[in-house]
Formats: sequence, C-alpha cells, structure tokens
Amino acid sequence: MKAPLDLDQLQTFISIADTGSFTRAAEEVHRTQSAVSMQMRRLEERIGKPLFEKDGRTNKLTEEGDRLLSYARRLIYLNRETLAAFDDQRLEGTIRIGTPDDYADRFLPEIMARFSRSNPRVELTVICEPTPGLVEHIKRGNLDLALVTHNDTRGQSEVVRREPLLWVTSANHATHEQEILPMAFGRPNCIWRRAAVDVLDRQNREYRVLFSSFSATVITAAVLSGLAISVLPECALRPGMRVLGEADGFGTLPDCRIGIMRGQTSQPEIVDALARHIAESLDNISVPVGEETGSFDFAALAFAKMKRTKPSQILPGW
Repeated sequence: MKAPLDLDQLQTFISIADTGSFTRAAEEVHRTQSAVSMQMRRLEERIGKPLFEKDGRTNKLTEEGDRLLSYARRLIYLNRETLAAFDDQRLEGTIRIGTPDDYADRFLPEIMARFSRSNPRVELTVICEPTPGLVEHIKRGNLDLALVTHNDTRGQSEVVRREPLLWVTSANHATHEQEILPMAFGRPNCIWRRAAVDVLDRQNREYRVLFSSFSATVITAAVLSGLAISVLPECALRPGMRVLGEADGFGTLPDCRIGIMRGQTSQPEIVDALARHIAESLDNISVPVGEETGSFDFAALAFAKMKRTKPSQILPGW
C-alpha cells in the first residue's frame, strides 16, 4: 500500500502554483528555496509524474500538475476543517458580509456551507446589494467584508475569480434580430452596463434601454421573456438563455472580475477566515456537465464563445 501524501508538500505545491515561483512560494511557507525544491522532487516521485515545466522565468503546471492542484486544495481545506472541528479556541462572533444577488445565487450556498462547517460559532449576517452600494457600506463601516465586481476606480479589492461577460438573449425569441436592440441593464453606474454600451457604440448598433434595475431577478426575467437583451457573467446564466457572439454581430466584452473588499473590523481573525473560505470556494466552483439531468457546462460554453465565431448556442433547461 502506498504511503499517504504529505500535507506540507501539498501546501508548498499550492503556493508555487499560485505564485508561479519557487522563490515566492518559499517565502510564503517559510522555507528555503532548496527545501522547497526538495519537497517538490519528493512529491513528483510520490505521484510518479512531472508537476512543473519551465515557462520563461516562471514555473508552469504540467497537465498532471493541474490535475493534482484541485485535489491538493481539497485535501488542505479538509485538513483545516478537521482541525477546526476539534479546536476549543475556534472562532466565535458575528460577521457582516455583502454581495450582489447574482453572485449570491451562484456562490453563497458553497461559501456558507464551507464556512459554517469550520466555524459553527460564527453568525453570518448577509445583505444583497449592487456593488456600488456595497462599496459605500464598506467605507461607512457597515460591512466587514463584501464580494464585489472589481473596478479599478472604486477602491481596492482582491480579485479571486475571473469570468467572461456574455451577451444573452432568450432561447425562444429572436430579440437580438430587432433593428433597434431592446436592452435590460443595471443602473447607470453599473460597470457591465458601461462595458456593453461602449461595445454597442463602437459598432454603431442602435439600441434603447428598456429596463433598468439593480435586481438580477428583474434583468433575468426581461431576458427570458424575450423583452430584452442583456450582459451577464458566466455565473449568472440561466436555462433558457442564449449566448450571443461575434457571429451574431456582438463584439467581445471584457472579463468580469470578482473581488473581495474588507472593511474596518474588530474581528480580523473572522474576516481573514471568511475571506480565505470565499477564495477557496470560488476557485473550486464549476458547473458540472450532466447529460442525465440536462445540465450544461456553462464554463465550456463561455470559453467557446470567446474563442469561436460559430452560431449561438442554446442553454437547455433541466
């Protein structure tokens, strides 16, 4: 029987993958560079596969290394969760978190489940508002942490996930073929709205804003009913939506960057723990393919639409 994997080696492996550098990883795990190199040689011997390859001055994961990374993150997280379950000094208190409702639908179940299992004595208070409102709450001290759409002009946030921003319409209507495009957007200060308007203006496409709302539910309803077109990140796609691309006459949009903002808090340990759980959760979340349930791999669709100009694809219901 093979010996179990070494968790210290896996933690170092994750640090190298995240930083792209043995030197920076050595600083993070408080080891010498030679010790880190030795750990990775032993891990490669244990796995029986090469895990890194040189890419200029950085260390790039091989295909086998990329496969190991997801397992390594899960093993390290499970180790932390196990230790927390038996820690008499585990975190206790209340933390206030904010997120837009489109992120809440997709990400909060995983985040809350992971965090609550490890920190059962911490009470989460959650509010759902658009990013501009959450930024103001952070500035006023009303929130300890917020999951926001990253914007370089709005203040600092730590980017923890990137997704393609996509043009969407109803799969059952030809709304996108109208001469004057009816649009459903967030409020005027919405970064996705500004990105979409910039693309439409550059293409000299005629449009009118038919619906404007801070609610993702309203935008989704307008799209699914065939009343309007909108732009949504991959995480907000729903069954019955159709993704539009260059073949349909719609230009490429910038990526959506999802970030964490921290407020002033008297409980930094809890905030740090929750931020770590959010980053780990968002790094692991994907939409599985399951033909038996009629589900669809949104990530594969989004990637294909960014790389190809074939006709639009339909997201079937399940």
